[in-house]
Amino acid sequence: MAYPKIKMERPSVYNGLDWLVALEEGLFAQEGLEVELIAHGGERDTNVNVTDWNKVLSNAGHADALESGCANIFNACEWGNYRRAQDSAAGCRQLGRRASIVAGAVAVPPDSDIYTPQQLANRTIAVPFHAGTHYLTLQLLEGFVPRDMIKLVSSGRPAERYRAMMNGTVAACSVREPWITVAEKNGCRLIVQGFYNGTDTATAEIDAEAYAAINRALAEAVRRINADKRGYLHYFIDREKGAEVQALRLDDFNLNRIIFVEPGKPIPEEQLMRTYRWMVSWNLIEGGHEVHDLVNIGVMARA
Repeated sequence: MAYPKIKMERPSVYNGLDWLVALEEGLFAQEGLEVELIAHGGERDTNVNVTDWNKVLSNAGHADALESGCANIFNACEWGNYRRAQDSAAGCRQLGRRASIVAGAVAVPPDSDIYTPQQLANRTIAVPFHAGTHYLTLQLLEGFVPRDMIKLVSSGRPAERYRAMMNGTVAACSVREPWITVAEKNGCRLIVQGFYNGTDTATAEIDAEAYAAINRALAEAVRRINADKRGYLHYFIDREKGAEVQALRLDDFNLNRIIFVEPGKPIPEEQLMRTYRWMVSWNLIEGGHEVHDLVNIGVMARA
C-alpha cells in the first residue's frame, strides 16, 4: 500500500524517543513508510511580565511546522493539543495517544526557602505556555494553592527555564527529562511531580491506514526501549542542548520516570470531556466545542 510521506515535527527525546528509535533502526521502512523529521520553532526567553497564556500563540512551538505547511503530524501534550485543534488553520485534529508518558515537576533551587507546594503561593514559576508542564503545573498546584495565587510566567525551552530559576529571575520552574535529572543532580528540590499523556495530532493527509502503520513501527520501538531502557538513555544526553545535560551520566537517571506504552490508543471520551471542561474553567480553551472539533474520531477509531 502506498502511504503519504510522513513529515513529523522533530520530537524531543522525552516525547519522541520511540520515533527516533523507529527511524534509526529501520522500523518505519519495514512498514513501507517514508518518514522525515521537520524542524519547528519554540525558542522564547523568560518574561516575567507575560502572565496571560492567551497572549502566547499555542503553535509557537509544537504545530509551528504543521501550520506553515511543512509537516503533517506532530505530538505534544494532550491538553495543548485540544487548544491547538481549536486554533488550527490547517485543520489539525488529534488521532490517538502517543507512547510517551511524560514525567514533569516543579523545581526550586538549592538555596530556596520553598519546601512545600503551599509555599509556592504568589511565587513566580516559569513554564512554557501551551506545553505539557504548563498545564501540569496548574493541575499539581491547584490542590494546594488558591487559583488566583498560582503565578505562572512565560518561558521557553527547559534550559532557559532552568537557568532563570537558578539565577533568581523566577522562584521556581517546570522541568521534564532530562532536566528533572539535571535539577536533582545540582541539588534542586522537586516540590511536586506528576505524569501526563500526550497525543498525535495531524492534518487530514494522515489517514487511518497510515496512522496504523506508524503505530506498528512505534510499538516495536517501544518494545525495544522497554527491554533496555538504560541502553537508550544516551539519546537524552546526545539530543538535548545545554552544558548541564552534557554533564549527566547514564546512572544519574531514574528509570521510573522513563515510561513508554503502546502507541495510538484512543482517548477515552469521559477523560477527554473531563479534561476539556477543566481547560474551559481556566480559560485555556473556549467553551462550546464538540468532540469532533478536537479529535479526528474516524481516524482514531479505525486506526
